[in-house]
Amino acid sequence: MTTEAGALYRLMAWLSPSYPVGAFTLSHGLEWSVEDGTVTDLASLAGWVEDVLAQGGGRQDAILFVAAWRARRQHDIPVLAEIVELAAALNPSKERRTETLSQGDAFRTITETAWPAEESWPDGRLAYPVAVAIAAADHGIALAPALVAYLHAFSANIVSAGVRLIPLGQSDGQRAIARLEPAIAALAAEAETSTLDDLGGCALFADIASMRHETQYTRLFRT
Repeated sequence: MTTEAGALYRLMAWLSPSYPVGAFTLSHGLEWSVEDGTVTDLASLAGWVEDVLAQGGGRQDAILFVAAWRARRQHDIPVLAEIVELAAALNPSKERRTETLSQGDAFRTITETAWPAEESWPDGRLAYPVAVAIAAADHGIALAPALVAYLHAFSANIVSAGVRLIPLGQSDGQRAIARLEPAIAALAAEAETSTLDDLGGCALFADIASMRHETQYTRLFRT
C-alpha cells in the first residue's frame, strides 16, 4: 500500500505541468472563445472554466474518473472495459477526442516506464481521466485526493492557456485558480456519489468552440 506521503508524491509528479502528456499544447476549445471575444479577462476566463467543470467536459471526466478508479480497485474487468470504451466515444468533437486520447496515450506510456505497477493496463486507447484513475488505483492512492488533483490539473491547464491567449498576467492566472477551488471541491463531492448513469452535460458553447477551433485560421494550440 502506498503511504500518504508516497501518494502525494506520485500525484504531484503525474499531474505536474512537467509530466510529458502534452497538456501545454491543448486549450479545450478556449482558443476559439478568446478569438471570438467571449473570454477576454480574469472574470470571463474563470467563469468559462467554472461552466466546463459544472456542466461540461470537467464533469464528465470526474464521473468517468470515479467509475474507472472503483472498477480497477474491485478488479471488475468487464465494467472497466465498458468504461474505457465509453470514455473514448464520449466526446462531442474531433478535437476533444484528440485531446483526451492523446493525453491518455502519453500518460500511459510514461507511467508504464517510470511508475510500473503489478497489473497490466486494459486493452484499447484510454481517455486521460481513465488512465490517471487506473494508475491511482494501481498505486493504492485514495479516490478523493486523486480526483481533486486531477481536476486541479485539468483546470490549471485551461487557465494557463488563457494566460497566454488573452493574455493575462501570472497573478491573474493564480487568482483564477484560487477562484476555482470551490467549483472543484463541489464537483469532486458530486462525482463521488455519481454513477455512469449521471453522465451528461450542457456546456454547449464550449463544445461548439472546440468544433470551430478545428478550422480556426490561426492556432497556437492543438485543441
